[in-house]
Amino acid sequence: MWQRVNNVVGAATSPDLDAQLMLRVRDGDEESFRVLLDKHRNSLVHFVYRMVQDQPVSEELAQEVFLRIYKTRASYEPTAKFTTWMFRIATHLALNWLRDEKNARSEARLDEDRGGDLPAREVPDRKPTVEQRMVYNARLQEIRDAIAQLPEKQRAAVLMHKYEEMEYSQIAAVLECSESAVKSLLFRAYETLRSRLAHMVTGAPMISGSGVSGAKR
Repeated sequence: MWQRVNNVVGAATSPDLDAQLMLRVRDGDEESFRVLLDKHRNSLVHFVYRMVQDQPVSEELAQEVFLRIYKTRASYEPTAKFTTWMFRIATHLALNWLRDEKNARSEARLDEDRGGDLPAREVPDRKPTVEQRMVYNARLQEIRDAIAQLPEKQRAAVLMHKYEEMEYSQIAAVLECSESAVKSLLFRAYETLRSRLAHMVTGAPMISGSGVSGAKR
């Protein structure tokens, strides 16, 4: 089977290989879908995790992204890069989850304020995983915490810009806004991060191995 998968990749010579593969998925090629899943799953899970700060949820949401892609394969048209489409779905799902989680926590606090008249709502434990404690050092964790505290759309814009190295036009397509709005989101986000991380040594390694710098010029 993997020989056929390799043939699928080798045969596609379009500049946008992903779109070429997705067109084959639209035509019923299951192996092309597996190629896309294998190629993008890890980066998608990492992106969603940085949005929601919950590993099991990030796995579930990434799975939902690919499920939605597969379900809509028959109507796929390569009007934008495949990754732009993929991250748009992922961002919407992550933002919806964050809003639902915020509402759930608010309701949980209300239940507590009622003095136990109602059963307490169960809120999932958000303790860091063992892998996180082992892999991430204090400096990188502090940076991730600072990013996590950004407003949701600013956070999404920073993650796409710094971690995924997406252009303004791609981020604008994902967030469904103008490029100028993206630049404004990034400017405000980076200014906030600079302020929160000012105590750190200038020039030290930051976001995704590089510094918390301003938007690309």
